[in-house]
Amino acid sequence: MNGDGLRIAVTGATGNLGTSVVRQLSEDPRVDSILGIARRVPDQSPPKTDWAALDLAEADGDEVDRLFRGVDAVVHLAWRMQPSRDPALTWRTNVLGSVRVLHAVAAAHVPALVHASSVGAYSPGPQDRAVDESWPTHGWPEAAYCREKAYLERALDAFELAHREVRVVRMRPAFMFKEGSASEQRRLFAGRFVPGFLGRPDLLPVMPDIAGLRVQTLHTEDAARAFVTAALGTARGPFNLAADPVLDAHVLGVKFDARTVRLPRSLARSAMAAAYGLHLVPSSPQLFDAVLRLPLMDCSRAHAVLGWQPRKTALAAVDELLHGMRTGAGEPTPPLRGTVFGT
Repeated sequence: MNGDGLRIAVTGATGNLGTSVVRQLSEDPRVDSILGIARRVPDQSPPKTDWAALDLAEADGDEVDRLFRGVDAVVHLAWRMQPSRDPALTWRTNVLGSVRVLHAVAAAHVPALVHASSVGAYSPGPQDRAVDESWPTHGWPEAAYCREKAYLERALDAFELAHREVRVVRMRPAFMFKEGSASEQRRLFAGRFVPGFLGRPDLLPVMPDIAGLRVQTLHTEDAARAFVTAALGTARGPFNLAADPVLDAHVLGVKFDARTVRLPRSLARSAMAAAYGLHLVPSSPQLFDAVLRLPLMDCSRAHAVLGWQPRKTALAAVDELLHGMRTGAGEPTPPLRGTVFGT
């Protein structure tokens, strides 16, 4: 460090979003150094990056405080999606670990916190119009992921009241995809028994049309640019992040030249519950229920305040994900390992 630039700490630095955030920070001339924090650190480092091995679920609060001393901003991305069958374990990492981060930010007098919330924090909402950041963030209570994201929104409410000196940014991205995350996302959400046609939609003659299944996505690199802008800037408050178009069976059917066929929601849900009960897939049916109830997000605030626009469409992000699934793509970090970087 030359003492003139910024030092940024990133938790969850080896995951889908974390790898992109760290790389983009390393390329920014305003940043002198990056501290990447993860349970398992990689063998390779982007420029200006140091690593600290830390499990937030087990960490001592003083240890986190020490890591954050002298840091200009903390970008908090650490999150554990699995095992979904052990919600007590994910709660310890995601909620209790995040509370430790909040305490450490205050104790170390860190000026800024950029927190990765999610579209999953939102209460059920309309899908015929987009909602802005004022929509309630109480989640879908039956899904652990949504409960945890919503709980942390309340924790941040209390933190902001108690620590007005800290600039707090809450990012609420849609589903984030990139080619290098495909192997991890397949393991997390589909499991090893995923049908081959999920990576080869051209082999699927029909596209199931499930009532209420309309989702937003964006490319991980686009999401990372918004996080970096927030970390290095002056903005406060919540921001929705998503790219066009909204994805549903009709949009995907046109994209992949497949005929849409209506599938009753109850039948799809029963099939998912059966697969989950047989340990064929790792994603719980409660998460499927939550996805069906997600509101569509209006991203106007990110456009206006952050000057952010996605550079890739939602369909381009999906294309990368599917290509990565076909090729076993990954990146050289433990969470993102793929066929290319080791099984």
